[in-house]
Amino acid sequence: MKQHVILILSLILNNFILAQTTISGKVIDTKDLPIASVNVYLEGTYDGATTNEQGEFSFTTEEKGTQVLVISFLSYETKSITEDVSKMNKLIIKLRDDVSSLDTVVISAGTFEASDNSKVSVLNSLDVVTTASALGDFVGALQTLPGTSNVAEDGRLFVRGGSADETQIFIDGIRVFTPFSPTPNNIPTRGRYSPFLFDGITFSTGGYSAEYGQALSSVLLLNTIDEPDQEKTDVGVMTLGGSLGNTQKWEKSSLSINATYINLAPYLEVFDDRNDWENPYQGAQGEAVFRQQTNSGLLKFYAAFDTANFKLTQEDINQTDGLQFQLKNNNFYANASYKGILGNDWSLTTGLSYTIADTDIGIETSDITGRENSLHAKVKIKKRFSSRFKLNFGVEQFLTDFSERFQDVNIDATIGFNNNITAAFTEADIIFSKSLALKAGVRLDYSSIFETSNFAPRLSLAYKTSKNSQMSLAYGNFFQNPNSNVLKFETDLQAQQTSHYIFNYQYVNNGKIFRTELYRKDYDNLVKFDTPLESLNTNFTSNGDGFAQGLDVFWRDNTSVKNLDYWASYSYLDTERNDGNFPIAAQPSFAAKHNLSLVTKYWIEDWKSQIGLAYSFASGRPYTNPNTTQFLGERTKAFNNLSFNWAYLLSQQKILYFSVNNILGFNNINGYQYANTPNANGVFNRRALRPAADQFFFVGFFWTISENGTDNQLDNL
Repeated sequence: MKQHVILILSLILNNFILAQTTISGKVIDTKDLPIASVNVYLEGTYDGATTNEQGEFSFTTEEKGTQVLVISFLSYETKSITEDVSKMNKLIIKLRDDVSSLDTVVISAGTFEASDNSKVSVLNSLDVVTTASALGDFVGALQTLPGTSNVAEDGRLFVRGGSADETQIFIDGIRVFTPFSPTPNNIPTRGRYSPFLFDGITFSTGGYSAEYGQALSSVLLLNTIDEPDQEKTDVGVMTLGGSLGNTQKWEKSSLSINATYINLAPYLEVFDDRNDWENPYQGAQGEAVFRQQTNSGLLKFYAAFDTANFKLTQEDINQTDGLQFQLKNNNFYANASYKGILGNDWSLTTGLSYTIADTDIGIETSDITGRENSLHAKVKIKKRFSSRFKLNFGVEQFLTDFSERFQDVNIDATIGFNNNITAAFTEADIIFSKSLALKAGVRLDYSSIFETSNFAPRLSLAYKTSKNSQMSLAYGNFFQNPNSNVLKFETDLQAQQTSHYIFNYQYVNNGKIFRTELYRKDYDNLVKFDTPLESLNTNFTSNGDGFAQGLDVFWRDNTSVKNLDYWASYSYLDTERNDGNFPIAAQPSFAAKHNLSLVTKYWIEDWKSQIGLAYSFASGRPYTNPNTTQFLGERTKAFNNLSFNWAYLLSQQKILYFSVNNILGFNNINGYQYANTPNANGVFNRRALRPAADQFFFVGFFWTISENGTDNQLDNL
C-alpha cells in the first residue's frame, strides 16, 4: 500500500513539473552591458522575476500558449514580447534609454525659454517682470539676454544685427501684427500686452522652427495661462495710473480680465522732461482670456484693446520753435486657439487672429491717417508615432490690407497694399537616444504680392556630452516680406532672406546655467532705395545684402548664495549691411558691437523685501557726421544704465513697489541730429539726441484678494 501511495504522489509531482514552463533570458542595454534589477513578468499574472547583476533572470509559469512578457526598468523604455511561452527561453532582450526622462537631450540652439515648466528655462515668469531695468515690460526683460542690442530710443527687440522689424511676436501660436504702439523719434515704445495673463515665453534668437515664418531674425512666443489656480482680484494704484484684474473659475471654464489706465500728466508736473507736452500721454488698455475645457482639449479666446493719444513739441535743430508731433492710436487684437487630442496619438492645434489698427499722426502741417486690417489662420496636426519620432505638418494664411492717406498744404495722396501669404510646413522630431536628437523641417511660403514661392529648410541637432551638458547645431533659411513703409510705395520686389548657422553649448546643474553660442547670418534681397526716406518719388530694388556674426554668453546662478539670484549676459556682434539708402556696406546705426547685462535680485527676509539691480552697457553705435567724408564712420559714447527696484510686502497680499531707472544719472546719448545746411564757417551744427528724461521714477501699491489669502502680485512687478 505504501508503495502505491509513493507511486501516485510521484506521478502527480511529475505531471505538475511537466505542466510548468521555465522562462529565462538576459537583459542588456544598447551597448550590450547587463542591466540589473529589471522587472520581468507575464502580463496579467504574478509570475515573474528580477534580473541579477549579470542581467539574467529565470522563473517558471503554468501559463500556456501565447502570452505577453513585460520587461520594465526606470529610465529605460518598457518592452513587451508577445510569444508562445514555450519559446520564451534563453532570451536576449535589449532595452533602449527612455527618451522621455528628464535627462534627455533638448534642442536649444538659438532658443531661450522663460517659463516655470521647462527644464531649459533661462528665465521664469517671475523674472520677466521683476527685472529692475524692464519697467514691467517683457521686452525690457528680454533685452537682458544675449543676442539683443540695446537701442534705448526705440524700445523694440533688435536681435543679432537685425532691425526691429525682423522680430515677430505670436500669442498662443498666432501672429500679432501690431505689437507696439507708434511713437515720435527718440521716445521708446512699449509692448501693448501686459505680462498679467502670460505664464510662458519662448524667445528664439535664430534657427527657430519651420512652423514660424515671415521673420528674418527672431520670433517671440507668448503663451497665455492654460488654467488659473484660483479666483482672485488684483488692484494696482500707481504714480502713472491704475490697474484692475479679476479671474473667475467654473467647473470647466475660466475668465481672466485686466485693465490699465496710464496718464503722464501728474508725473510730468513733478518730473519735467526735455519735451514740451501740450497733451501728455494718456492710454487705456484692456485684455481678457476665456478658457473652456472640452472632452479632448482646451479652447481659448484672447482679446486686447488699447488706445493712446498725446501731443508734444520736440527740440529740432532745423526748427526754431521745435517740431510738433501728435498721435491718436486705437488697436484691437483678438485670437481664438484650440489644442486637442484626435485619438491614436494624433493631435490638433488651430487658431485664428484678427487685428484692426487705426493711427492718426500729425507732424507740423502734415496729417497721416492709416488703417491696417490683418488676419492669420493656422491649422497644425501632429502625429506621435513613438516617444522617439513625432511628425507635425500644417498650413496657414496671412492677410493684410493696409491703407494710408497723407495730407499737407499741396498734397493729398492715398497709398496702400494687399499682402496675402499662404504657407505650408512640416517638421519631424527624431530622438535617436537620450544623447542625440534631431529636428528637421521645411517651409514653403507663397506671396501673392510678388507672385513667388520661397522654400526654407530648417535643421537642428543636439548631442548630450555629459549628464549636465550638451551641444547643439542649427541651420535654416528664413524669408520675410518688406514692411509697410516700403510696400505702400512699391510692390515689385522680392522677399528678403537670411541663412542662419548656429553652434550652441549649454550646461545646467542645480540652479546654475551656462550657455554660449557662435552664429553667422547671411542676408540677401534686402530692400534698397535712393532717397533719404521712403516716398512716392523713391526708386526701390531688392539688391541689398549683408551679414551678422558673433558670440553670445549667458550665466545664471540662484543657488550658491541663499536668497540671491543673479545672471550675466554678454554679446559680441560683427555686422555690416548694404540696404536702405546706404551708399556702401556698413555697420547699421542700431547695432552695438558689445552688449553687457548684469541682473541681481536679493530677498531680505527680515525686511520682507526683494531688492533688485540691473546694469546695462552697450558700446558706441555708428552715426554719420556730414562734416567728414565717412559714412557711419563715427561712434557715440558708450551707453550705461543702472536701475534699482524694491518690492516691500506690507502684508502677504499687499505690496509697496518702488523703482528708478538710471539711478546714477548717466548722461547717455542716443545719437546726433545735424543741421540741413552748414553755417557761415561751412560746418554742419549738431545737437545730441538724449533720452526725454535721464531718470524715471515709479511708485505703486498692489493688492491681491484671493481664495487662499497668500497670493500676491510680486510676479507681476
